Amino acid sequence: MATSSRLTGFRKLGVHERRAAVVRESGLDPDVFAALDPDGLSVDAAGHMIENVVGVMGVPVGIATNFTVNGRDVLVPMATEEPSVVAAASNAARIARVLGGFTTSSTGPVMQAQIQVVDVVDPRAARLRVLEARDELIALAAAQDPKLAEVGGGVLDLTVRIVEAPAHTYVVAHLVVDVRDAMGANAVNTMAEAVSGRLAQIAGGRAVLRILTNKADLRLSRARAVLDSEALGGPAIVADIVHAYQLAAADPYRAATHNKGIMNGVSAVVLATGNDTRAVEAGAHSHAVGAAGHYASLSAFEEDADGNIVATLELPMPVGLVGGATKTHPAARAAIAVTEVTSARELGELITAVGLAQNIAAVRALAGEGIQRGHMSLHAKNLALAVGAQGDEIDRVVAVLITEKAFRHDRAEAVLAELREH
Repeated sequence: MATSSRLTGFRKLGVHERRAAVVRESGLDPDVFAALDPDGLSVDAAGHMIENVVGVMGVPVGIATNFTVNGRDVLVPMATEEPSVVAAASNAARIARVLGGFTTSSTGPVMQAQIQVVDVVDPRAARLRVLEARDELIALAAAQDPKLAEVGGGVLDLTVRIVEAPAHTYVVAHLVVDVRDAMGANAVNTMAEAVSGRLAQIAGGRAVLRILTNKADLRLSRARAVLDSEALGGPAIVADIVHAYQLAAADPYRAATHNKGIMNGVSAVVLATGNDTRAVEAGAHSHAVGAAGHYASLSAFEEDADGNIVATLELPMPVGLVGGATKTHPAARAAIAVTEVTSARELGELITAVGLAQNIAAVRALAGEGIQRGHMSLHAKNLALAVGAQGDEIDRVVAVLITEKAFRHDRAEAVLAELREH
């Protein structure tokens, strides 16, 4: 059964009704949601994941709807504490559906490890000596993970750079490895450790750092969407969206917030699926310093010949489906099941589409009514809950805060007290 992500009225349902709707549309076993209950990750299980465990911390997991990616409807799990993120992604995906949704592509799942060699007296000659021993070093690295080659991955190349630091010149070798459906950190780090001694001997120096780079610029995912002008709000909004993008492309101060909006979507799906949010974020922000030579927008917004917006995004996307929390965390396994992805490459493309959707929603809001209108309405609900509102009190407190535009804890307390007096 093909999944439909167009779940009309989904946000108005209760939690259990939403679960039933996802099960109905996806054909998943209803028991998959048990992993998303508050006790889905036991303290004992957490104790085996990291050190010095004293408990677990819950993060809300929502389902973004309306996504069509490469012609397939997909329901997207997002783990985030920030109001408006899931709703904004869903709304942008609804707009993108008008002209076919998101189209994605990616490179192969290629990661790199660096071996830094110090105290080399002839670094340029050393670089050539290491390259002359390329086949030997690749074979030594490949021997550390023969299973990787059996599934179509493995060591692809060895490159060598000369890095000039203020006081030293370093020889830095890169192992280039196809890690298949893994994030790949463990695999490439093990390889770097194994070859470092021999590589340093050939270079005539001493190996210091032997670790992957999170600048995963050989592992890129891309997403594109054409956004109907009228669905966005008309030609004036289209023009202002382009203005907003161009400022982010030119000004690092704007770009930082622009890219944070992208990462609202990206990190929420990365976290939900048990992947490494910090690795993805580091790679994305390093990628933002590209040809422009300064920190700039990761995405682009252009007006096409028909007056529509074409939004595009390219990101390093080091995520996996095997190893780490993707296998040990029950909620991560459930989240991956909801997406129905079958490869790390497909997951990376989906995450990039969600990041682009989040960006579309934010830029459209900024170019139109402003970001605060929708964001603060959702914040009002958090305030109502924070002061102890229950049941229908929540909606009543929220309505007053929105009417008064008074999004403060003290005012929420006062409104709740007034309601309970009558």
